Amino acid sequence: MIMATTLQLTTDFSKPIIVVKPSLEFASTPRHCRTYLSLPRFNNITRASSSDSSLVSRRHFVSETAALSLTLTTLPLFGSVQPAKSEEPALSEWEKVSLPIDPGVVLLDIAFVPEDPKHGFLLGTRQTILETKDGGDTWVARSIPSAEDEDFNYRFNSISFKGNEGWIVGKPAILLHTSDSGNSWERIPLSSQLPGDMVYIKATGEKSAEMVTDEGAIYITSNRGYNWKAAVQETVSATLNRTVSSGISGASYYTGTFNSVNRSPDGNYVAVSSRGNFYLTWEPGQPFWQPHNRTVARRIQNMGWRADGGLWLLVRGGGLYLSKGTGLTEEFEEVPVQSRGFGILDVGYRSKDEAWAAGGSGILLRTTNGGKTWTRDKAADNIAANLYSVKFIDDSTGFVLGNDGVLLRYLG
Repeated sequence: MIMATTLQLTTDFSKPIIVVKPSLEFASTPRHCRTYLSLPRFNNITRASSSDSSLVSRRHFVSETAALSLTLTTLPLFGSVQPAKSEEPALSEWEKVSLPIDPGVVLLDIAFVPEDPKHGFLLGTRQTILETKDGGDTWVARSIPSAEDEDFNYRFNSISFKGNEGWIVGKPAILLHTSDSGNSWERIPLSSQLPGDMVYIKATGEKSAEMVTDEGAIYITSNRGYNWKAAVQETVSATLNRTVSSGISGASYYTGTFNSVNRSPDGNYVAVSSRGNFYLTWEPGQPFWQPHNRTVARRIQNMGWRADGGLWLLVRGGGLYLSKGTGLTEEFEEVPVQSRGFGILDVGYRSKDEAWAAGGSGILLRTTNGGKTWTRDKAADNIAANLYSVKFIDDSTGFVLGNDGVLLRYLG
């Protein structure tokens, strides 16, 4: 099927206004619970007679007395309170942030206002939007009236800022826009003919953005969302139906949606099919998505871009692969990682050399040589959550997003 090259979206904007004191009691101890202290005995002290010139040695008496004093000092008194140890050891590079949300919320995306680096927003399931104005130390729930008019429980998938202008997309289909750093948000109507659910949005300039659906539709606007122009001529399902005889393994079983999609700073995309049996790429100017066979035995979990322009690839079961060279390629080599059999779900680069990988059951891995070797942050093993996403805003600001409302903040 061929998609219209331009979507005319009617808009009727309204401007919503965002509006026991402790005590210790030493009761008598039951007989069976009493502790008896074994004190040193003065075995060598004898009673002196008036006629005996061999009196107890003063030096020996002093030493025995000192031993008794030391024993009484070092033995704890019955009923003394010992300081409790923390159940969760502090993470070496990360700290867990307390959030005012229900435990079942899955965190999905985070972004900060470039003009105000301390001001950011955190998105999740169950209509979750949180706001911070101190760089992520504390968060408060944010209510947007235009997103609460209907009886929908929105899943907010993606957020992006450029200057003071920001965008949010979610499921069921919802698009929010702000031009004042998120102080107020307006809802932009969308066509009912939009193929698929919106899973990603990128602010690209003044009044401009790029939006992607899970069926491979890419739309571009340059007038604050009044009109959207299609950047590809057809959905991924249509492309695969045309090219099923081209040798793409698994294409005939394709369900028509993405499992994940990631964009490079240059505007190139890489996406993983919902079954994980192949992946697709798209570069600006191409009319269709380009499908690629996977070159690894296990199914693909996620793919993304390295800081040097190459690709990383994660497979189900905890495997990590890096592409040879930079740019789009089908040649990958495996890198040994200590995943303990849990799946690795995302990789985020802090710099060209340093990156962090996160996954199931609190897995956190770090590399300082561009991905050649990885070490596990064992302190994170006690986190009872799956870690889905690693986001570095800059080299000093980073976050890991997980389920059950788990948010980790990078300490550096």
